[in-house]
Amino acid sequence: MEGYPHQRAISTRWKDNDVYGHVNNVEYYSFFDTVINEYLITEGGLDIAGGAVIGLCAESHCSYHGTLAFPGVVEAGLRAGHLGRSSVRYEIALRAGGAEELAATGWFVHVFVDRETRRPVEIPPRLRAALEALLTGAPAART
Repeated sequence: MEGYPHQRAISTRWKDNDVYGHVNNVEYYSFFDTVINEYLITEGGLDIAGGAVIGLCAESHCSYHGTLAFPGVVEAGLRAGHLGRSSVRYEIALRAGGAEELAATGWFVHVFVDRETRRPVEIPPRLRAALEALLTGAPAART
Protein backbone atom coordinates (compact mmCIF):
# COMPACT_ATOMS: atom_id res chain seq x y z
CA MET A 1 0.00 0.00 0.00
CA GLU A 2 2.77 2.38 -0.90
CA GLY A 3 1.52 5.96 -1.11
CA TYR A 4 -1.24 5.49 1.48
CA PRO A 5 -0.05 6.98 4.79
CA HIS A 6 -2.78 5.34 6.87
CA GLN A 7 -3.57 1.64 6.64
CA ARG A 8 -6.03 -0.52 8.51
CA ALA A 9 -6.99 -4.19 8.47
CA ILE A 10 -10.74 -4.84 8.41
CA SER A 11 -12.20 -8.32 8.86
CA THR A 12 -14.87 -9.38 6.41
CA ARG A 13 -18.12 -10.65 7.89
CA TRP A 14 -20.43 -13.50 6.94
CA LYS A 15 -23.11 -11.04 5.81
CA ASP A 16 -20.67 -9.33 3.40
CA ASN A 17 -20.74 -12.21 0.90
CA ASP A 18 -23.43 -12.34 -1.73
CA VAL A 19 -24.91 -15.39 -3.48
CA TYR A 20 -21.93 -15.44 -5.85
CA GLY A 21 -19.52 -16.12 -2.97
CA HIS A 22 -17.73 -12.78 -2.86
CA VAL A 23 -18.16 -9.51 -1.00
CA ASN A 24 -21.08 -7.57 -2.47
CA ASN A 25 -20.22 -4.26 -4.13
CA VAL A 26 -22.07 -2.12 -1.57
CA GLU A 27 -19.84 -3.43 1.22
CA TYR A 28 -16.79 -1.80 -0.37
CA TYR A 29 -18.32 1.57 0.55
CA SER A 30 -18.66 0.33 4.12
CA PHE A 31 -14.93 -0.44 4.14
CA PHE A 32 -14.30 3.10 2.84
CA ASP A 33 -16.43 4.53 5.68
CA THR A 34 -14.67 2.38 8.26
CA VAL A 35 -11.09 3.34 7.37
CA ILE A 36 -12.02 7.03 7.05
CA ASN A 37 -14.03 7.38 10.25
CA GLU A 38 -11.68 5.25 12.35
CA TYR A 39 -8.89 7.65 11.32
CA LEU A 40 -10.95 10.80 11.97
CA ILE A 41 -11.92 9.58 15.44
CA THR A 42 -8.55 8.25 16.59
CA GLU A 43 -6.20 10.73 14.90
CA GLY A 44 -8.37 13.80 14.35
CA GLY A 45 -10.40 13.76 17.56
CA LEU A 46 -13.73 13.76 15.73
CA ASP A 47 -16.56 13.41 18.26
CA ILE A 48 -19.25 11.61 16.27
CA ALA A 49 -21.73 11.57 19.16
CA GLY A 50 -21.64 15.14 20.43
CA GLY A 51 -19.12 17.28 18.57
CA ALA A 52 -20.14 20.61 17.08
CA VAL A 53 -18.63 19.65 13.69
CA ILE A 54 -19.49 16.52 11.69
CA GLY A 55 -18.49 15.23 8.27
CA LEU A 56 -21.12 14.55 5.64
CA CYS A 57 -20.49 12.59 2.45
CA ALA A 58 -20.92 14.85 -0.57
CA GLU A 59 -19.87 12.31 -3.21
CA SER A 60 -18.13 8.96 -3.57
CA HIS A 61 -16.89 6.59 -6.24
CA CYS A 62 -15.54 3.05 -6.39
CA SER A 63 -13.75 1.17 -9.18
CA TYR A 64 -13.68 -2.59 -8.78
CA HIS A 65 -10.56 -4.47 -9.84
CA GLY A 66 -10.89 -7.82 -8.05
CA THR A 67 -12.83 -9.72 -5.44
CA LEU A 68 -12.85 -9.90 -1.67
CA ALA A 69 -14.52 -12.69 0.33
CA PHE A 70 -15.48 -13.99 3.75
CA PRO A 71 -13.61 -15.22 5.64
CA GLY A 72 -10.82 -12.80 5.05
CA VAL A 73 -9.12 -9.57 5.90
CA VAL A 74 -9.32 -6.42 3.82
CA GLU A 75 -6.29 -4.16 3.86
CA ALA A 76 -7.46 -0.56 3.46
CA GLY A 77 -5.16 2.31 2.54
CA LEU A 78 -6.14 5.95 3.04
CA ARG A 79 -4.71 9.22 1.76
CA ALA A 80 -6.00 12.72 1.03
CA GLY A 81 -5.87 13.98 -2.54
CA HIS A 82 -7.28 17.45 -1.80
CA LEU A 83 -7.82 19.42 1.39
CA GLY A 84 -9.98 22.52 1.32
CA ARG A 85 -11.27 24.96 3.92
CA SER A 86 -14.29 22.82 4.80
CA SER A 87 -13.85 19.66 2.73
CA VAL A 88 -11.48 16.82 1.99
CA ARG A 89 -11.28 14.31 -0.83
CA TYR A 90 -9.98 10.98 0.41
CA GLU A 91 -8.48 8.35 -1.86
CA ILE A 92 -8.88 4.75 -0.74
CA ALA A 93 -7.39 1.45 -1.87
CA LEU A 94 -8.62 -2.00 -0.83
CA ARG A 95 -6.99 -5.38 -1.27
CA ALA A 96 -7.35 -8.84 0.19
CA GLY A 97 -4.94 -9.44 3.04
CA GLY A 98 -1.49 -10.28 1.71
CA ALA A 99 -2.45 -9.75 -1.95
CA GLU A 100 -0.36 -7.65 -4.32
CA GLU A 101 -3.25 -6.60 -6.57
CA LEU A 102 -5.85 -4.07 -5.47
CA ALA A 103 -9.45 -5.21 -5.26
CA ALA A 104 -10.80 -1.64 -5.45
CA THR A 105 -9.84 2.01 -5.56
CA GLY A 106 -12.07 4.96 -4.94
CA TRP A 107 -12.60 8.40 -3.53
CA PHE A 108 -14.90 9.94 -0.97
CA VAL A 109 -15.56 13.63 -0.31
CA HIS A 110 -16.45 14.84 3.17
CA VAL A 111 -17.80 18.32 3.80
CA PHE A 112 -17.49 19.36 7.42
CA VAL A 113 -20.58 21.10 8.72
CA ASP A 114 -22.05 22.51 11.90
CA ARG A 115 -24.03 19.69 13.54
CA GLU A 116 -27.08 21.91 14.13
CA THR A 117 -27.28 24.10 11.03
CA ARG A 118 -25.69 21.64 8.56
CA ARG A 119 -23.83 24.59 7.02
CA PRO A 120 -20.16 24.17 5.99
CA VAL A 121 -17.59 25.23 8.56
CA GLU A 122 -13.81 25.48 8.63
CA ILE A 123 -12.16 22.20 9.56
CA PRO A 124 -11.12 22.37 13.26
CA PRO A 125 -7.33 22.59 13.88
CA ARG A 126 -6.75 19.06 15.31
CA LEU A 127 -8.78 17.48 12.53
CA ARG A 128 -7.01 19.59 9.89
CA ALA A 129 -3.61 18.48 11.20
CA ALA A 130 -4.66 14.82 10.94
CA LEU A 131 -5.92 15.37 7.39
CA GLU A 132 -2.74 17.21 6.39
CA ALA A 133 -0.79 14.11 7.44
CA LEU A 134 -2.73 12.18 4.77
CA LEU A 135 -1.91 14.57 1.92
CA THR A 136 0.09 13.15 -0.94
CA GLY A 137 2.50 15.17 -3.04
CA ALA A 138 2.50 18.95 -2.90
CA PRO A 139 0.21 20.72 -0.41
CA ALA A 140 -3.32 20.98 -1.78
CA ALA A 141 -4.95 24.33 -2.39
CA ARG A 142 -7.45 25.38 0.26
CA THR A 143 -10.92 26.23 -0.98
